[in-house]
Amino acid sequence: MSHVPADLRYTDDHEWIRTEADGSMTVGITDHAQKTLGDIVFFELPKVGTKIQAGDAVGTVESVKAASDIYSPLDGEVVAVNEEVAETPEEVNMDPYEMWLFKIKPKSGAASNGLLDAKAYAKLVN
Repeated sequence: MSHVPADLRYTDDHEWIRTEADGSMTVGITDHAQKTLGDIVFFELPKVGTKIQAGDAVGTVESVKAASDIYSPLDGEVVAVNEEVAETPEEVNMDPYEMWLFKIKPKSGAASNGLLDAKAYAKLVN
């Protein structure tokens, strides 16, 4: 059974999203995604300043078993990238909810209503 923190939102593509005090959105991959992929060995992350649309493939995660795209949960601009996770991708294997990948400044009026709450995501993966 996957760990699903109640204070986050989720996508059906297995990204988690946390809304920060400044209105930005922090994005990572879920425990379910990490367990499904196996030992993660590489991340390709978007560049700061990249304009993204909800559903766009914006990066890649590679494990010893497979590679998978990382998708944007909403429209906006990438305002930060976690260089630490790019340098030590294996850290995500220990706690995927501590190791964020990138932050988005949502476009004005960007809808987040396609995101799942913890209960809906837990139902999807468990």
